[in-house]
Amino acid sequence: MQNDIMAPKAKEIPKSLKKHKETRIDNYFWLNDRENPEVIDYLNQENSYYESMTSHTKGLQESLYEEMKSRIKEDDSSVPYFYNGYFYITRFETGQDYPIFSRKKGSLSAEEEILFNCNELAKGQAYFKLGGLSVSPDNKFASFGVDIVGRRIYTIQIKNLETGEVLSDKIENATGGSVWANDNTTIFYTRQDEVTLRADKVFRHKLNTDTAADVLVFNETDDTFNVSVSKEKSRKYIVIGSGSTLTTEYRILNSDNPDGEFEVFQPRVRGLEYSISHFEDSFYILTNKDKATNFKLMKTPENKTGKKNWTDLIPHREDVLLEDIEIFKNYLVVEERSNGLNHIRIMPWNGEADYYLPFGSETYNAYTTTNIDFDTDVLRYSYQSLATPSSVIDFNMKTKTKEILKEHQVLGGKFDKENYIEERVWATARDGVKVPISMIYRKGLNKNGKNPLLLYAYGSYGITMDTYFSSTRLSLLDRGFVYAIAHIRGGEDLGRQWYEDGKLLKKKNTFTDFIDCSKFVVSENYTSPEHLYAEGGSAGGLLMGVIVNEAPELYNGVIAQVPFVDVITTMLDDSIPLTTGEYDEWGNPNNKKYYDYMLSYSPYDNVKAQNYPNMYVSTGLHDSQVQYWEPAKWVAKLRNLKTNKNLLFLDTNMDAGHGGASGRFEALRDLAKEFSFLLDLEKIKS
Repeated sequence: MQNDIMAPKAKEIPKSLKKHKETRIDNYFWLNDRENPEVIDYLNQENSYYESMTSHTKGLQESLYEEMKSRIKEDDSSVPYFYNGYFYITRFETGQDYPIFSRKKGSLSAEEEILFNCNELAKGQAYFKLGGLSVSPDNKFASFGVDIVGRRIYTIQIKNLETGEVLSDKIENATGGSVWANDNTTIFYTRQDEVTLRADKVFRHKLNTDTAADVLVFNETDDTFNVSVSKEKSRKYIVIGSGSTLTTEYRILNSDNPDGEFEVFQPRVRGLEYSISHFEDSFYILTNKDKATNFKLMKTPENKTGKKNWTDLIPHREDVLLEDIEIFKNYLVVEERSNGLNHIRIMPWNGEADYYLPFGSETYNAYTTTNIDFDTDVLRYSYQSLATPSSVIDFNMKTKTKEILKEHQVLGGKFDKENYIEERVWATARDGVKVPISMIYRKGLNKNGKNPLLLYAYGSYGITMDTYFSSTRLSLLDRGFVYAIAHIRGGEDLGRQWYEDGKLLKKKNTFTDFIDCSKFVVSENYTSPEHLYAEGGSAGGLLMGVIVNEAPELYNGVIAQVPFVDVITTMLDDSIPLTTGEYDEWGNPNNKKYYDYMLSYSPYDNVKAQNYPNMYVSTGLHDSQVQYWEPAKWVAKLRNLKTNKNLLFLDTNMDAGHGGASGRFEALRDLAKEFSFLLDLEKIKS
């Protein structure tokens, strides 16, 4: 450690922020200006400080990078899926960072047709992302979106797949995705508000016409809603979705009539959530109607879509969360969750007995994948666990036989799943609620309190933190780390109520759950505060910000990735992307009750003069989800107030956004930084 290097000190320019007759003083508000050269200079100073302080770990970082890279099959490819006469494949070539999208007509032995080689398209770009690839029904054109900044602002273009020509049509400031009508000349796409980046408009574009003449077909004026556009699996309907945290609404249009008017499926009712799937002459609706907290499945005729016509197909169950459905000609496939584990249920339309796919572990994750074709008895799903590499499996629902099409390869010849133990344990939160923790470690672990343990969580938006396999994680496990996921409230891991109990005025359950899980792994001697580490990103970074304020003594080190830490200021600024749409998640601080509650936990507002753990904080200058100035201000305030000499790093990627580096190998370098931070604190060098 090189503690003699002087840490940057951001200048203080007090700014009064007044609300509800109260005044907060923000000394670092000035960092909220990426066009200010002094701001860029400060971020660069922090980067230089990080580089200097960690220069002794460069060799470790490089060996970690090479080690993680060596486990990856560089010339990898996806399992082909068949759609509309073609097999579609995504593949990588050795040494290349970006994917190649290709297809083969009719047979896998047919000649490959490269649709997009992203390695060529990314040349000269510090960041590159191709998304929203959509092929016209006649297979002659492909629309696609490109983001070269990392703020998730895409430019949509159209490629003639017969000639290779990219048409002059260029749609700026879009979300990237688009869908084709059945006439092969019309696409529908969504655009964003230029300031907030909220997807708020749906346009219709005709091939080879000036994009300035595109027709606005829907404008979402409620700034708490975001819009999307998609096409039903049956290909009969184009669907506009409009949704907020608590409410959804859909509009439908026959794909054969792209110039027609969209019709509202069921007008929005605050608190009513639903999603729709078309099959034959009916729509199937996944909804929380009638206080179905864990959702139920309903059905309605396609010409009578209002909720008064909906009838129950799968009723609500208190102990089972209905997550999703897949419709086939002869089967309905239902994805459910109970006791924190996901299940796949097969229900034949002909009335034969339904059944579940069998899964044996308690730390697994199984979900349906690419199932585009209606007229098939084959369900494609993926299975993995903390110790089991992910597999893509075709399951014949008629014969009940399965074929493993691909299992993720871990190269290097050293990995054997039998060398690891997977566990699911339950911590008791301070209010008596049992919180599951999934963990993995190498066999032979002694529960003596001396093991380094990395505890990860997210805990917001009802997002479930399913267990998943990671070949990069082996670099920690094989050096003696325990890796654990805390399935805290705020996610939907144990059903919809698990989410409801971790948001708005119950948000603090998320934080106390994590702290109580941390105390549990210490009390059970998996680790000790000298060897316990915590990690979270974005809303999980908010979690990290709270725990270092509330229980800093529990952790030796904390990794906060793109952390949402300046809660009050951000949620009062409706020009920031996502803010207004998140009032139902965090609360609206324009309301004094929510203001006071949010202020009581906001990490930036609650930094105080105390000891803090060693901390590595990362962000991206172009982040559209959590603006870079949140972690920058937070680190500046921590530097000023913390009372010990533990490490504090701010590492800003000056070329990327919320997702970090865009190349698959560059992303490994980001991970090597995090791992080296942990291993260096543990003095584990190789």
